[in-house]
Formats: sequence, C-alpha cells, structure tokens
Amino acid sequence: MAIQISHRAKAIKPSPTLTVSTIATRLKAQGIDVINFGVGEPDFETPIQVRNAAHKAIDENFTKYTESSGILELREAISAKLLRDNNLKCDPNDILVSPGAKASITFLLMTICDPRDEVLIPSPYWVSYTSQVEMVDAFPILLPTRAASKFKISAEQLDEVLQSLSNPKALILNSPNNPTGSIYNKKELEKIAEVCLKHNIVIISDEIYEKLIYDGREHVSIASISEEVRDHTILINGVSKAYAMTGWRLGYAAGPRDIIKSAARIQSHTTSCVNSITQKAAIVALQDCDENVNKMRDEFQRRRNFLTEGLNDIPNLKCRLPKGAFYVMPNVSFYIHNNKVGVRNSRELCEYILEKHRVALVPGSAFGAEKYVRFSYATSMENIEEGLKRFKTALATSVR
Repeated sequence: MAIQISHRAKAIKPSPTLTVSTIATRLKAQGIDVINFGVGEPDFETPIQVRNAAHKAIDENFTKYTESSGILELREAISAKLLRDNNLKCDPNDILVSPGAKASITFLLMTICDPRDEVLIPSPYWVSYTSQVEMVDAFPILLPTRAASKFKISAEQLDEVLQSLSNPKALILNSPNNPTGSIYNKKELEKIAEVCLKHNIVIISDEIYEKLIYDGREHVSIASISEEVRDHTILINGVSKAYAMTGWRLGYAAGPRDIIKSAARIQSHTTSCVNSITQKAAIVALQDCDENVNKMRDEFQRRRNFLTEGLNDIPNLKCRLPKGAFYVMPNVSFYIHNNKVGVRNSRELCEYILEKHRVALVPGSAFGAEKYVRFSYATSMENIEEGLKRFKTALATSVR
C-alpha cells in the first residue's frame, strides 16, 4: 500500500528562483557558459571582519546549542540596530533569531494563523509568501498592483478588500520589494497602517532589503509610525542581503512579546536554534560593517542604472527604474504574444532564452506577474553586459 502524501505537501511547489539557479549551476558544471540573472544573493564576499568573528567563535569552541530565540548578545545588537536605523525601541525579549528570514515568517504564521484565516499579499510578491501561508492551512489573498501605481497597493484598495473577507488575519508588506524594487514612503505607510488598525489585522513587515535603497532615498519601517502600529507589527529582517551572508542563514523577527515567545516555542521544537557560529558573526555584521554595505549599495546602483537603461533600449519592452533591492522586472508581453518560436507565457520565454541563448531569468509568473521576467543584478558588470547582449539577441530573433 502506497503511503499517502499530505494535502499540505502536495500543494507546495518548488521555489522557482532556486530551481532556476540550480539549472544554471548544473549547466555551468557541464562546461556550458550561462549568465545567471536568477539568483537573489549578493555576489560580494562576506565582510572579512564577519569571517574573522566566525573563526574566533570556532577557536573559542562556541559550537554548542544556544538559547532557542538567539544569544542575548545578538538580540541586544539587533535591538540597538532597530533603535539606530529604524527609530524603534525594542527589548531583546521581543526579538526572535531564526535560521533565515524565511523561517521567521513561517514560524510567525504558524503562531498567528488558524486554518482558513486569510493573509493578504500584494502582487507581484516574493515567491515563498503564498506557500508559507498555505503551509499553515491559511488562505493567501492577492492584492494585484500595476506598473502605473509603481507596483504598490493603496490604503483604499486594502480597505475595500478587507471589507469583503471573512477571516482576515494579516498583511504581508515587503518594502523594498522583491521582485519589483518598489518602496513605500512614510505617507503611504501611514495610510496603510490606519486601515490595518481599523480592521485589527497583523502587519508582517518584511524589510530584508532595507539597506539597499538608491538615489539618496531612506527606508521607513511601518512599525515606526506610532506605538499603536508597532504593537500590531512584526518586523522581519536579517543579514543575508545587506551583509552578503545568504549561506550563513540568519534572520530575525521583532514584535509583540506574546507572539515572539509563542513563535520561539515553535522554533524550539523544529530548528532548535540558529548556528552558534553564525550568531557570533552576525553581531559583528550589525555593529561594524556599514562601510561594506555602502560600497555594495553604490555598486548595485551603478549596475541598476546600466541594466535598466539597456533594457529600455530594446524595442517594445518597458522597464521601470527600481528604487531598492537588486532586481529589475521588464514587461515582455509583446514578445510573449508576437513570436515565432512557440512561446506562450513568461515561463516558456525564460526556457527558450536559457536553452537557446544561455541566459537564466525567473519568469514573472513565479511572482504573480505573467507579463514580466525578473533580472537579478547581483552579478558582475561583465556578466550584466554580456547577458544583456544575449537577451537582446534572444528577443530580436524570436519576434515574428
């Protein structure tokens, strides 16, 4: 008799971004020259002072289990960071350190959601949000946005949708956004927060890209709007993107103590705690790496400008200049509907470009944006230049 797989497991699809990167890596291992725009991780080295801190932790035998929610020294460093960067007073006991921001979000959804609860997600969205909501038997409710609105929801749109729902529980807000690079300003956040308070829903604010904002703009955390909003908000962040520490696996959540403590109990029965060595290294990242972050941000801005300009030079293609993160998302609908190579959607377009022109992209359908493809410019300028040439050739030769 075959063992039955749960409905929960059946419903979860593989991560499209990781799938693209896996295929690109496999092709490279076969000696095939692939330009990979799919991966969402900085191509910079982890700062040397962070690596030295990890070596020191090993040398001092700091290699045992830690407190499930994270060592106090690290939670104090996060608390200081939140006050310094976000004007948020947050006690270390209101912070949960997890093995990646993904884990933080999942444990929090497990904490606040019951079956059939509804979690609102602006679309385009990061690929894991919908799956994370479904894993806790809740329903993802998508809030579509358009390029004309800079891919941002409005407070009016949110209010209208909330009035139509039966069990609204939370809004996941991602600013800067993956995949669009859009950011919300303070006025927009104030209006959205007002609606969330009106309907008594939790705000899950994913701010993992907060250090990567361009053109002199500043990040605003929705939790900083007021004490009342802070008490309804769970802030998500981590060290992966800003400090080039994706493989170190450390994210964190900060929010109301009863929620954080409950999520910590769930974490204690699943992942136990974050790697002890990573925790020591993360303290140094938060305290001593601003110069590294600034250099990386400046280089990302240079790449963003070059890639966006190059994409907008392609006939019948439109691409907004992103304000944050390290992604651009051009509208390729003309080439989906006017080609001679049998392409019918963004997934098939990306497959064609990878197979025939050796450029790896993520289809917009992975983010709920069928007319688009996503480029990550977290790769060298040399790769961007060559990849852009190949992409232009791919579109030019596909059109009928």
